[in-house]
Formats: sequence, structure tokens, C-alpha cells
Amino acid sequence: MLNHELMRDDAILVVSPDSELSSSDFEDLASAIDPFIEEHGSLAGLLIKTETFPGWESFAGLVSHIRFVRDHHRVIKRVAFASDAKVAVILPKLVDHFVGAEVRHFPFAESDDALAWLRGGS
Repeated sequence: MLNHELMRDDAILVVSPDSELSSSDFEDLASAIDPFIEEHGSLAGLLIKTETFPGWESFAGLVSHIRFVRDHHRVIKRVAFASDAKVAVILPKLVDHFVGAEVRHFPFAESDDALAWLRGGS
């Protein structure tokens, strides 16, 4: 399951996976944030907050994740990964080639710093 909270005043989306990701997780997420993006034009930031990355429930879950990124990466200004997962350390360098957002990794314990960075801090 992909828990999510839209911090409307800051235009920041916080997502926290707590089990393997499924296609329906990304459908639910899009349904929750697309009206906000349509109204405001973009999100200031996305915080992905997970101690470890749970992976995907199936290949369809992975494909849905890729489609979600494809459909939304142009409307998100900054992405912060607050995670101790090994993949999170290299992910910013990897996704930098595919998305327009500024991407940064933070240790899981520094989630508050990640949120401050998304709000415009350095």
C-alpha cells in the first residue's frame, strides 16, 4: 500500500509505501493529486519517505509506477527521497537523466530536513 498525504498549503505530496506497490496504488495516487495539479499547475515537491523500499507486487505494479512517473515528472519541481534503502542513495543520480525535477537523497532519520528542502530551504 502507498500511503499519501497532500500538504495543500505547501503543494507537497508525501508518500510512504508500507508494502509492495501495486497498480491500484498509483491509480489511487493519481486520482488524489491530479485535481490539485490541474487547479494549481504543479507540485512544489514530492517526499518519498520509507526506511526500506518494499518493491512491487507484480510487473504490472512496476509498469504503473513507470507510467505515473512519466505522466507527472514535469509538474513536480523537487523530489526528496528520505530512505535508508541502498537504492535510494543512487536513485537521484539515475533519475536525474529522466526527470525534470531536482532530486535529492536524505537518510530516513532526516525526513524533516527533506521536507524543509522541499519547502525551499537549501
